[in-house]
Amino acid sequence: MMKKYEWSLLILRVVLGITFLFHGVAKFQMGLGNVAGWFESIGIIGFLGYVVAFIELVGGLALILGIGTRLFSAMIAIVMLGAIFTAKLSIGFMGAETAGYELDIALLAIAVVLLISGSQLFALENKLFGSAKEKISA
Repeated sequence: MMKKYEWSLLILRVVLGITFLFHGVAKFQMGLGNVAGWFESIGIIGFLGYVVAFIELVGGLALILGIGTRLFSAMIAIVMLGAIFTAKLSIGFMGAETAGYELDIALLAIAVVLLISGSQLFALENKLFGSAKEKISA
């Protein structure tokens, strides 16, 4: 019997995945060298721009498909903490000329929920590796 919370986790997983897939695609479209340059301009090692773009693109797609949900949610949570503390905190919660960190907090919360609970409903990893229930009963 399927529980209601499994649908909730599916919605969170897909929304977080779509959000980060789009962010990752945008970083690749603007050029990873430009992303790295922007990271350096705010005092962060430029190489991390490549890492973040990869996490957003691959992690977003993986979440949509339901592969490595907890792992990619953890990575996204770290990216969000980094964004909040390096680029957004000084702007404020709501921001003025540019967005503050309110969306980052919401995305961080979604990532933490998925890190804690996972998301098994319609997860491709169940088809590839078997579901958690099957592993427990084996």
